Amino acid sequence: MKKECIAMLLAGGQGSRLYALTSNVAKPHIPFGGKYRIIDFPLSNCANSGIDTVGVLTQYRPMKLNAYLGTGQPWDLSADDGGVFILPPYMSAGEKGNWFSGTANAIYQNIDFIDVRDPEYVLILSGDHIYKMDYADMLREHKEKGAACTIAVIQVGMEEAKRFGIMNIGEDGYIDAFEEKPAHPKSDTASMGIYIFTWKTLRQALIEDNADPDSQQDFGKNIIPKLLAAGEKLWPYRFQGYWRDVGTITSLWDANMDMLSPELIDLYDPNWPIMSRSPIRPPHVAGEGADIRHSIVTEGCIVDGTVFNSVLSNQVTVERGARVEYSVLMPGAHVEAGAEVRFAILGENVRVCKGAHVGTEPDGTESWGVATCGPDVTVGPGAMVAPGAMLYDDLVAT
Repeated sequence: MKKECIAMLLAGGQGSRLYALTSNVAKPHIPFGGKYRIIDFPLSNCANSGIDTVGVLTQYRPMKLNAYLGTGQPWDLSADDGGVFILPPYMSAGEKGNWFSGTANAIYQNIDFIDVRDPEYVLILSGDHIYKMDYADMLREHKEKGAACTIAVIQVGMEEAKRFGIMNIGEDGYIDAFEEKPAHPKSDTASMGIYIFTWKTLRQALIEDNADPDSQQDFGKNIIPKLLAAGEKLWPYRFQGYWRDVGTITSLWDANMDMLSPELIDLYDPNWPIMSRSPIRPPHVAGEGADIRHSIVTEGCIVDGTVFNSVLSNQVTVERGARVEYSVLMPGAHVEAGAEVRFAILGENVRVCKGAHVGTEPDGTESWGVATCGPDVTVGPGAMVAPGAMLYDDLVAT
């Protein structure tokens, strides 16, 4: 069972800033880019990097995500000596059952799972990022630098830096200070929330952190600062490619729009495929009256209307006379004749009825935003969904 490196994928977040889209599913299960779910990206990175053992730590609304993951076969992660393992919170003898209280606590609760595989190194991943990364290269650098922890970092603007854990790099190239979401950042080198730890060091740090009643049991707030204070070597792995955290409506919409530009992230590279559990659907159909430009249209779609600059997941229908622009339509969405969807996200199985309007183009005001309809919502005939609105329930015209 011994492994050089295994991955632990944190996939239990509620994704509260995605509001209606995560009311019934975990954030990593949200459809993305027409053909994928968000979690497909870190899982595919693991498979392409040669890491065949992945523990997936679930918590919030895990049923659909668990069913989607199965044995890991779609990502080539179902080997006899590896695989994908679902790791929910559990109750030990004599203890009360508890949800994971922080990212570090989630790993602490699964020390036994890791110990059985006896790895030299543990890769910690988030389940809500869109990117392609060779973890084998990051591991090589970790070993070369003799680090206790290697943290993937990316350069961000100084205004953006306030939203991230910020690394300050010393003259020797190692991390010498860490600030979690500082009001006045001293650096623009941001943590991507991707870590490789030497397991022996991390194991001891987790045990000590769990015994600290004042700890929030978080990697960024507790584990990493404590390792720095103890004089451990922390190395920054500088990532140069496309990466986006899709934890908000705006960032989710932006990242989907980015999929229309292959120069940003290449989904067609045969040497680094992004794999998914794709449903078997018939080919998409563009009818005689269809006008489709600069868009992703996936299997099972029937388009008889106009689709510009949009991402259509499987089994989406756009009827004749309907118009979809700069929008993301998740599986099963249906836009009826005469309806318009602009700068919007439609959740799974949303129906926009005749004459309804969802969203508008940006108007330069702070109140404008991407209009969003949660899964299974019906926007009734003639109804209007304002820009920036978040629709949880069916809407009828007033």
